[in-house]
Amino acid sequence: MRIVIAGGHSRIALRLERLLAGRGDEVAGIVRRAEQAEDLRAAGAEPVVRDLESASVEEVAELLRGADAAVFAAGAGAGSGVARKDTVDKGAAVLFADAAVRAGVRRFVVVSSMGADPDHPGQEVFDVYQRAKGEADAYVRGLDSLDWTILRPGLLTDDPGTGLVRLEARTGRGAVPRDDVAAVLAELVDTPATAGLTLELIGGSAPVSVAVKSVAGN
Repeated sequence: MRIVIAGGHSRIALRLERLLAGRGDEVAGIVRRAEQAEDLRAAGAEPVVRDLESASVEEVAELLRGADAAVFAAGAGAGSGVARKDTVDKGAAVLFADAAVRAGVRRFVVVSSMGADPDHPGQEVFDVYQRAKGEADAYVRGLDSLDWTILRPGLLTDDPGTGLVRLEARTGRGAVPRDDVAAVLAELVDTPATAGLTLELIGGSAPVSVAVKSVAGN
């Protein structure tokens, strides 16, 4: 498969790129800065420099043409302000989805956030972030041209992955290592039977492959 990842230098994306490249997939990661390219090459991915905050839909569609799947793993980051929650966490996600539609890429996986909700109350930066992610998710859900799956991890940690997760429509709050998020994403990309599902993810007791097969109905 050829898989294009938006936010290719995120901590989840770099882990995902290693997994996908390791199993023989062709992976391209979209990054904002040229100096991030070497990290992607080390992970086995082809770096593509493009700023999703300023690129056009057609420019991004060109990057997606011929891909079998697209993964949105970009984010403004913990240190960013309110404005970039709108331009990245919402705006870039919408742009990437529209570009996938234009490029004819049906399989589309989104890394969202547990608690994302377009009606999330509050005016703190995290509240704005949760609304932006919720609005982006709602937009993707409305695109019939995409076979989308939305993944909402709990509290992200850099602990070593265990390979054991809980993946359900509703899991309740909990933590999950980024290693395990990446492992679930790799399985989801390969499991189109999860299209149309919004899933929460925390640490648990089910092996990743078993958890994904379970939600896929297998």
